[in-house]
Amino acid sequence: MRVYLIGYMASGKSNIGKQLAEELGYRFIDLDYIFEERFRISVLDFFEKYDESAFRKIEQLLLQETIDMEDIVISTGGGTPCFFDNMNVIKNAGISIYLFWKVPSLVRRLKMARRRRPLLKGIPPSGLESQVGAHLAQRECYYNQADIIIEGEGLRLESLLSLVLSRINEA
Repeated sequence: MRVYLIGYMASGKSNIGKQLAEELGYRFIDLDYIFEERFRISVLDFFEKYDESAFRKIEQLLLQETIDMEDIVISTGGGTPCFFDNMNVIKNAGISIYLFWKVPSLVRRLKMARRRRPLLKGIPPSGLESQVGAHLAQRECYYNQADIIIEGEGLRLESLLSLVLSRINEA
């Protein structure tokens, strides 16, 4: 089985993914980290040196590689489902789970995150909420196609993980 975690930046896909993989006895991969390891460049630096469209093409190829993997939890990038036919690939290859958060919570989580995000580079803290809100509004039509939608709002990691596991067992 393949489990794909989708959602906006800082929605917890990597943290939940690692824990979920451990609970299921599966391997865990993060598409952004696979990209960085393979190409020896951070996503942020790649965006600056090349552009988003070049990144999205490579990201699509990395996603295609997951189709042949078994017993794996895959954390996708926030934009992965939103380009090309990636959401169809995800839905046809495994179970998709959208980790949903409201904009104020995402903004708070992004401000606390250690990882810099290329699509938010240059956005002042005062403009972050409107930028995230607009960006999320564009992406939600893809995210909402997930097999399972889980609201992370107000849940601790353990509770969120427990909810994800129970919903997978129901699917």
